[in-house]
Amino acid sequence: MREDMAWLGLQWEEPMISQSERLPLYVAAFERLREAGAIYPCTCSRKDVLAAAGAPHEMADEPLYPGTCRPENLPEAERERRAMWPRENFTWRFRVPDGAPVEFRDECFGSQRSIAGREFGDFPVWRKDGVPSYQLACVVDDAAMGITEVVRGADLLLSTFRQLLLFHALGLVPPAFYHCPLVTDEKGVRLAKRHDALALRTLRELGQTPEQLRTAWSQ
Repeated sequence: MREDMAWLGLQWEEPMISQSERLPLYVAAFERLREAGAIYPCTCSRKDVLAAAGAPHEMADEPLYPGTCRPENLPEAERERRAMWPRENFTWRFRVPDGAPVEFRDECFGSQRSIAGREFGDFPVWRKDGVPSYQLACVVDDAAMGITEVVRGADLLLSTFRQLLLFHALGLVPPAFYHCPLVTDEKGVRLAKRHDALALRTLRELGQTPEQLRTAWSQ
């Protein structure tokens, strides 16, 4: 990927980081959330969530979590038992403030607003295989690296609302966000590895030059 970007003429200033080497930062953030009572362990599988009453079955994003493992939905003895569970071997979810609006101004699409608990539910911050979720890793990395603006695809707008809640819960200052329209093929399908979409590497192998591509994309 780095080779392809360099070939196209893209340059970057930030050093490449390896998230596998930053585990202590993620663990520290996890412990702060746990001490604040903002997260809880969950034993539900994705299949369980999909099977729950009212959980959508066809979503591009993750299904709305019904709150099965929220502490108030468990017997007292089970709540006490789970309070002692270790970080490992369990999924841990962030409890969203039900009914609360989460808002921000996107530098591309303008004012954005989503209602926690309706448009997105309690989401994972730690996976049972021992690594942080995408949401927690993004927040910790952006804060640690002093990122002031995040530019990414419009398909991640809903993730931004989740991450803003984490920034707030951890007492961190969020960056500005710019969500750009997705690059699509001639049929309007977004370019993605899962669709075996045309890649820079393929265009390069077909003899295209960076100058030709930049000219075509600027029109």
